[in-house]
Amino acid sequence: MGSETLSAAAARRIALAAQGFQSGPRDDDRPPGLAQLTRLVRRLGLLQLDSVNVFCRAHYMPIFSRLGPYDRGLLDRISAHGRGPYTRRLVEYWAHEASLVPVELHPLLRWRMDDLGGAWGSLQRLARDRPELIAATRRLVHERGPVRARETGAVRVPAAAGAMWNWHEGKVALEYLFYRGEVGAARRINFERHYDLIGRILAPDILAAPTPPRADAERELVRIAARALGVAAEPDLGDYFRLERARSRTRVAELVETGELIPVEVTGWTVPAYLWHEAARPRRIEARALISPFDSLIFFRPRTERLFGFRYRIEIYTPAPARVYGYYVLPFLLGDRLVARVDLKADRRAGVLRVHGAYAEAGVDIPTVSVALARELALAAVWLGLGGGVICGDRGDLIRALKLAL
Repeated sequence: MGSETLSAAAARRIALAAQGFQSGPRDDDRPPGLAQLTRLVRRLGLLQLDSVNVFCRAHYMPIFSRLGPYDRGLLDRISAHGRGPYTRRLVEYWAHEASLVPVELHPLLRWRMDDLGGAWGSLQRLARDRPELIAATRRLVHERGPVRARETGAVRVPAAAGAMWNWHEGKVALEYLFYRGEVGAARRINFERHYDLIGRILAPDILAAPTPPRADAERELVRIAARALGVAAEPDLGDYFRLERARSRTRVAELVETGELIPVEVTGWTVPAYLWHEAARPRRIEARALISPFDSLIFFRPRTERLFGFRYRIEIYTPAPARVYGYYVLPFLLGDRLVARVDLKADRRAGVLRVHGAYAEAGVDIPTVSVALARELALAAVWLGLGGGVICGDRGDLIRALKLAL
């Protein structure tokens, strides 16, 4: 008997349900509480971090996209961000990119901490050429932690042309220790990491949890990805926690063998697909959400294109004259489709949400999309404390209808 065939629409609905989009944001109901936030992050497996704050920091957005307006202080509390009291349920590590992950996942990532070959070149060079600096930085954290990179005493040199980061040697040494799992982010204050020994960050039961063999850990990470994606190609599953492709293929094959992943065909996909055996199959998805560029729904761009027929590229690092849509552009999800994209800026000084541009996808009903988008933008402005509302610019084929809807 051949494998089951899913329509493209059915695959989208399965994927969205798996990601927590079974219903639209709750505009008027009681805001979600700490237990709901925690359940959602455990369901997703991670929240990617990013330093860009032109609209809203990346890790806050996936919860808003799925649950609607919530108190961001609750997420700060379980991730130890800010200066307030916290109950740590999330810890930071390199999961997809820099990410917040549930603390119970920390042992599943220890194989990465042991494999410096996966780290970027500056960490490997420092380990090879400056072991005394690493040892001194380790002593500093032990004696004075939590510490910030600026407290290492290292001097920042002028940035090289085209460099994304301009880290001094003290920061690189801390990042080496962070990668190796010796230190972690005890807090982030104003998004700056405060590094401390991991033994002073995680609870004793997490520290004492046995380290699984690498293959077992990878298999569990693929399970988490499969639950979070619903239906996926092997590269989608491997990319979720950035596994090597050869190892990802092996883990996927093992889960097919156990029956946890079911091979299926998805209409229009040119790659084999796998259905999580417990994935929900909703007949309808009534989502309405702005989606962060770093949301797990779309952070693997080949999957975004395959699943939604939506080609997305972030243009932050593209020179302004060469940008197609804008600096910080968010896709807009309506129902089970990505129907538009908007270039947004939270102008905190003026207290307004600025829409520099709004662009409709081909074939969508512009009046319907503009009304829904206007409602979502107004909701986001209130959530972000931008009491002046939404102000539209003049770029894009959707902007006129959006102004009318607002």
